[in-house]
Amino acid sequence: MSNLLYTIAIILVILWALGFFVYSIGSIIHILLVIAVIAILFRLIKGSKI
Repeated sequence: MSNLLYTIAIILVILWALGFFVYSIGSIIHILLVIAVIAILFRLIKGSKI
């Protein structure tokens, strides 16, 4: 489950970067960034078991 959240967060950051530098979509891109940051913070707080 945590790998899935991490993967989603990485995908959202990549989409945000593409949208920020290539397209001018508006606030939707920044919402994607916020969701990605929340997912990364959730993973850091929860911790990962290796």
